[in-house]
Amino acid sequence: MMAQYLALKAESEDCLLFYRMGDFFELFFDDARVAAQVLDIALTSRGEHAGEKIPMCGVPVHAATAYLQRLIKAGHRVAIAEQTESPEAARKARGSKALVNRAIVRVVTAGTLTEETLLDARAANWCVAIGEAGSEVAVAAADVSTGRFEVIACDRASLGAELARLGAAEVVAAEGGDAPATVLRPRAEFDSARAEERLKRLFAVATLDGFGQFGRAGLAAAGGLVAYLDHTAKGQLPFLRPPVLAAARDTMAIDAATRESLEITCTAQGQRKGSLLDAVDRTVTGAGARLLAADLGAPLMDRADIEARLDLVRLFHDDAGLRDRIRAALRALPDIGRALGRLAAGRGSPRDLGQLRDGLDGAWAIGDRLGKLDDAPALLAQIAPRLRGHGELIDLLKRALVPSPPIEASDGGYIAAGYDPALDALRDTGSGGRRAIAALEATFRAKTGIAALKIRHNGVLGYHIEVPARAADPLMAADSGFTHRQTLAGVVRFNAPELHEVAASVTQAGAHALAAEAAHLEDLTAQALAGRLAIAATADALARLDVAAALAERAIEGGWSRPAFVDHACFDVSGGRHPVVEAALAKSGDRFVANDCVLGERSRLWLVTGPNMGGKSTFLRQNALIAVLAQAGAYVPAAAARLGLVDRLFSRVGASDNLARGRSTFMVEMVETAAILAQATERSFVILDEVGRGTSTYDGLAIAWAVVEAIHEDNRCRCLFATHYHELTRLAERCDALSLHHVRAREWKGELVLLHELADGPADRSYGLAVARLAGMPPATVSRAKAVLAKLEAGRAKTGGLAAGLDDLPLFAAAAQAEEDRCDAIRAEVEALDVDALTPREALDTLYRLKALAREG
Repeated sequence: MMAQYLALKAESEDCLLFYRMGDFFELFFDDARVAAQVLDIALTSRGEHAGEKIPMCGVPVHAATAYLQRLIKAGHRVAIAEQTESPEAARKARGSKALVNRAIVRVVTAGTLTEETLLDARAANWCVAIGEAGSEVAVAAADVSTGRFEVIACDRASLGAELARLGAAEVVAAEGGDAPATVLRPRAEFDSARAEERLKRLFAVATLDGFGQFGRAGLAAAGGLVAYLDHTAKGQLPFLRPPVLAAARDTMAIDAATRESLEITCTAQGQRKGSLLDAVDRTVTGAGARLLAADLGAPLMDRADIEARLDLVRLFHDDAGLRDRIRAALRALPDIGRALGRLAAGRGSPRDLGQLRDGLDGAWAIGDRLGKLDDAPALLAQIAPRLRGHGELIDLLKRALVPSPPIEASDGGYIAAGYDPALDALRDTGSGGRRAIAALEATFRAKTGIAALKIRHNGVLGYHIEVPARAADPLMAADSGFTHRQTLAGVVRFNAPELHEVAASVTQAGAHALAAEAAHLEDLTAQALAGRLAIAATADALARLDVAAALAERAIEGGWSRPAFVDHACFDVSGGRHPVVEAALAKSGDRFVANDCVLGERSRLWLVTGPNMGGKSTFLRQNALIAVLAQAGAYVPAAAARLGLVDRLFSRVGASDNLARGRSTFMVEMVETAAILAQATERSFVILDEVGRGTSTYDGLAIAWAVVEAIHEDNRCRCLFATHYHELTRLAERCDALSLHHVRAREWKGELVLLHELADGPADRSYGLAVARLAGMPPATVSRAKAVLAKLEAGRAKTGGLAAGLDDLPLFAAAAQAEEDRCDAIRAEVEALDVDALTPREALDTLYRLKALAREG
């Protein structure tokens, strides 16, 4: 047996191996040590291997799903080795001591789950592959629980943003590359030519042109992903829809740091609660919640598509009755997308077929209702036909299945009476036999005079007669008509010819009935899967309706407004609010203070000053989130919003370090700021908070000054820049598109009052000591700080302080040009040198000449 186990373990690579032995999955050696620790189960041992006891542990097969969940959550992958023949078949084929054949039938990984209990109903579960071909890069992503399959062309600079958007459970890449992968596979699986053939076979097409124009990197990514899914499924490839081709430029680019900073779909701690998604989500179905998360994670760049989504939201926003009826109907529907995924993966149940029946029937009713609307929005007219068209399948499943089919198929009972007369006859035989057994029990009691006699059934003896031990002697007689089977403590078991005859009839009828039901289940599943693409489209249509109705509900609830879009770069928001902070304040009975934000050609860069806790960071974030919501096709938390499309969103807000990569808080800040300066365009939106902190005051001010100038002069994007460096306000005199603003605060009778209102102009002071007092700083420490501050301010007044000499600085572009000019003469001299030809004396003379040039510069 251990030889068989070790062979399967070698095949399973780096996975934990679940080795089926009867009613248990057993783990051995290091797998057992790992599993015992993660699952908190007993670690035992058996036999010997290489002179040592073999560590082992096991989990019951019937409870394996719960243990798998914990192992997958802990970051492990599990290979399932099942018995591929029965012990009886093994003994018949190879003798009484034959070992049952086993094979790995599936590899369970975080990105390939389909089980309902292993998945979050309200979150997608992406498995992603990265493909490369020359300078091209692409990402292929599949959610095998619903069949969604996307291929996204991008460049290396935007690869991180795409991976952050998907938030994949697994990332697969070819061995030998530098892609940020969690799983590495042979490079041959990512060969674009082989991938093309693999995709053609999978979708049974002669050419892929019907799906769009694949690049070589896109083919490599898609082929690598399909090969990995085939590997984990061991030939039972899960349901994949035809791939949807997209490009990174089709959606707003949001890098990982910005997503984390803005907490779009989860908080910095990885929790859904407290995120933008949590504050917005009013969906009533799991599919709707997953689609909303996808929408917020990938705001659109096509204005027509955004307006189409907004038109559908407006339909439900303006018609409360329709909204309530549709939401009530959706709430009652099962998740047909994931039910279909389980059926396609070969892990479906009768209940999944019942969910298809009920979901498609409900979708038809919703389609009928929406089809009667006048002047339906374009998006509704597009998706409404997908809600209907499954009449034949619905009728079949209604006739074939009981109203509430069970999850387990092994016990039968899911095919409705009247669907198959032959099955009904078998059931009648079985039920008639059970009545005959009950009558036989009464006859045996009368014949023997033993009132406690019972006819029982178990898996070993089948049907048998059971009597108390004290009354068993008469039945032991040779002429009693009963045959002794088993003696236990307190009871003795017998058989009788009459019982054997009736029992054989019951057992045979039951077995034939189960086989007939299993055949019907296979046939019904095949008929459902024949229309899987249309069923998946229906699931998508229901999800889109749920999202639109939920966004309308949220807009009504919060008094949100529909954003208007223009073709030029502007950002004009009246009464904007932060949805997450506003919701938190509402729970405590406080009111959120709304603020305006108007970024245009003449004021595209706002410098915001004011005290800590005054609301600067909240103001920055709320406007970034308004941009996300608007381009995702949602109403926004504002009285009004007029926006130009944002191609890239950047956020440098908050402080964090990355010790694992050896980066301090300041280093992380500089890396993120450098990325912004390198990538932001005139259509981008940038929020920057306290750039330059974490180093010396002079260094920090210098960096902040240079960053403001660079954004104003080079990037020319819409930007909100919050700072405590009041010296930066001098830039307003030199940068024509920079305007000054501050969050208002007042001191009243020694107490700081934060008004959270934005006003024009710079703040009069920082109120740092007042905030320290508010935070509970000891009075003596605050008093000492006040004395030190007085000294510092006196010195600044006398010397000009930090700002001394700043007025003489040239603007950013001029400074950069001057620096470049100074370097040119030295660079030209150095590039002209033939170093190998220089004598020692000539080298020394050249060094003196270069030093003189540097001094002149």
